[in-house]
Amino acid sequence: MRAPHRELTSAHWGVYEIERHQGRAVGLRALAQDPDPSPIGLAMWDAYQSPLRVQRPAVRRSWLREGPGARPELRGKEPFVEVEWEHALDLVAGELRRVRGARGNEAIFGGSYGWSSAGRFHHAQSQVHRLLNAIGGYVRSVDSYSLGAARVLMPHIVAPMEELMAMHHGWDVMQAHTRLLVSFGGIPAKNAQVTPGGSGEHRVRPALARLAAAGCRMVNFSPVRDNFDAPEGSVEWVPMRPNTDTAAMMALACELVRAGRHDEAFLHRYCVGFEAWADELLGRNDGIVKDADWAAGITGVPAALLRQLAADLANTRSFINVAWSLQRASHGEQPYWAAVGLASVLGQIGLPGGGFGVAYGPANLMGSPHAKYPGPTLPQGDNAVKAFIPVARIADMLLHPGDAFDYNGRRHIYPDIELIYWAGGNPFHHHQDLNRLARAWRKPATIIVHEQVWNAHAKMADIVLPATSTLERDDIGFATREPLLVAMKAVLPPPGQARDDYDIFTSVARRLGAESAFTEGRSAAQWLRHLYDESAARARPMGIELPAFDAFWETGEFRVPSPAAPVVMLEAFRADPEANPLKTPSGRIEIFSSRIAGFGYDDCPGLPVWREPHEWLGAQGTPATALHLISDQPHTKLHSQLDFSAYSLSNKIAGREPVSIHPDDARRRGIADGDVVRLFNSRGACLAGARVSDSVMPGVVRMATGAWWDPEVFGEPDTLDKHGNPNVLTRDVGASRLSQGCAAQSCLVQVELFGGNIPPVTAFGPPCLLAQDGAGADSR
Repeated sequence: MRAPHRELTSAHWGVYEIERHQGRAVGLRALAQDPDPSPIGLAMWDAYQSPLRVQRPAVRRSWLREGPGARPELRGKEPFVEVEWEHALDLVAGELRRVRGARGNEAIFGGSYGWSSAGRFHHAQSQVHRLLNAIGGYVRSVDSYSLGAARVLMPHIVAPMEELMAMHHGWDVMQAHTRLLVSFGGIPAKNAQVTPGGSGEHRVRPALARLAAAGCRMVNFSPVRDNFDAPEGSVEWVPMRPNTDTAAMMALACELVRAGRHDEAFLHRYCVGFEAWADELLGRNDGIVKDADWAAGITGVPAALLRQLAADLANTRSFINVAWSLQRASHGEQPYWAAVGLASVLGQIGLPGGGFGVAYGPANLMGSPHAKYPGPTLPQGDNAVKAFIPVARIADMLLHPGDAFDYNGRRHIYPDIELIYWAGGNPFHHHQDLNRLARAWRKPATIIVHEQVWNAHAKMADIVLPATSTLERDDIGFATREPLLVAMKAVLPPPGQARDDYDIFTSVARRLGAESAFTEGRSAAQWLRHLYDESAARARPMGIELPAFDAFWETGEFRVPSPAAPVVMLEAFRADPEANPLKTPSGRIEIFSSRIAGFGYDDCPGLPVWREPHEWLGAQGTPATALHLISDQPHTKLHSQLDFSAYSLSNKIAGREPVSIHPDDARRRGIADGDVVRLFNSRGACLAGARVSDSVMPGVVRMATGAWWDPEVFGEPDTLDKHGNPNVLTRDVGASRLSQGCAAQSCLVQVELFGGNIPPVTAFGPPCLLAQDGAGADSR
């Protein structure tokens, strides 16, 4: 289908139109067809032209003078020396050669969190992994901070998360059929602003409005009220103590079973293990019935409300939604497992508008009505190194090489890392307990990064190579179940001497004798054509005919036809479970998993159970002044990307990330709206700007992630963060031995009015940069 000619680009926040004046690109505007465009992407135009961009290759002074491993305690503190590209590339290739020769490829960690480009070719994670595989492999990470627990659990009990996310009911199906939507953790449109590859239609807010207009009742169990973006007055907020969702879901299931309202036919045909869970719910195992009265004492939700809601769920077409944040906690597998168990008890899985979601809200993908087809993907090659870590265990790996760890039924060994090569992502944003990470960061001899801006990640490296942004290179924008394939043409010149990741890696590969393996003889432009043609060939058997590449590139976009049939989650499985079995060991939904039970993990047994988090407000001995910290996703940026943009800065208070606090909690502490406050616990402390609001329940504070780490003394553990990064406070432990996922949402803090002189925020300043003279010495 040929669209009217216009010039588009893609970002994680959506598809945008290029504005031109007298032929010159001057800015971005929202895509006309997007029903709820994200303002975040509009801010990248000015942000990518900021003086904070890395302009030239730079090397930490001690590393340059003394060699690998020199004075790692000075990372983040001492000046960088700017060097010529050829010198920088020689240093990078030489260090890779040294480490491979002395220690093997098992001593190289390929770090990336994949969010550096919406384009499918200039995708830093794919690029760095391809380079390292071309030279013999690397230690990799698996899973994600967002979904560490769920990615490991869900294949055992239903299906892999990627498959589940791509098969959620279309919003049109929900509108037509769902009459009771119960969400644990809300459905926030701010999170659904993002999709890897870019979204041409932001659907969550208008879809929820249509649900409300159709008469769907919506209930939100959550410590915060404003994370469910339906029209005002259409959502029933049930304030609930953080980390207690599993107890509430078990109580709902228990009440249904006790009343005989469970769907025995569904449980018998489509599930295994219900009887074992029924024993747990009814107290046959421990003498404790997991009913509404039991859950009320844990969750703070009235028992009568839970009992009535259980009856209401059974009386209508109902749907259980669980936010991703629930599984970023101690025992994070349990709320997802309990949600599947509750939906199975109700027996509506596979029916239009019924069942469970994992989840609507965290990304724009879920609820799409568009066809799924394979888009362009850069192959990463084969990794000859078998060692890996769960992504959230990087500090453990660096601090405890040689130690054993459990993961998904097996025992592994942390490798001994000599070199980190990182492209895409910012570990000093997304990891937990940043003071601990700063200590761990001293372990490697060399840290090499590709970066666009001088953030904490760059400042804590040894070699920094300037990388281009989305607006400065040609690429192809594609996202799963999105309607647009976008020809992303460069519209800005690279700043200074910045280069594309592909160009950098090609130069490194050439020095290491691996250029042919890395490039396969193709330029970047040739790769775009090749990947597009491969995608077109894969799409053709699915009834999707992409135009020839030249026509696509000239037109600038291709709109994918929508499927004729509405998307219903697990519909084929419901229709015939024998012909369409799940990929679980039994082929059915596993309410009890004998495989997981066989792992013998005391913190994750073989069925959904309530386990106390490591930190929560209901623990014995918790100080009366403790508050539970919710660290959610920001609405003005993606993770820490574009924190320096005008849009992100406009949301800050006194230059710091806001922290929402209930009026009662603020009053007891003498805190007023707009004050600078100090949040602290045994792991660290940070400053933030107070936002007094009844959108959070008493006993809870909320501060979004994404503020650039800004310690008073860079590289020094246990120093005050001046900017408001909640990950100086969060606990760096695995959700359980099963997944080792991020457990950031199990976090207690103290909050006080900050006294004394308020230090300035310095996060948005480059480090001291020294020029190198012709003899190779730095000049000062």
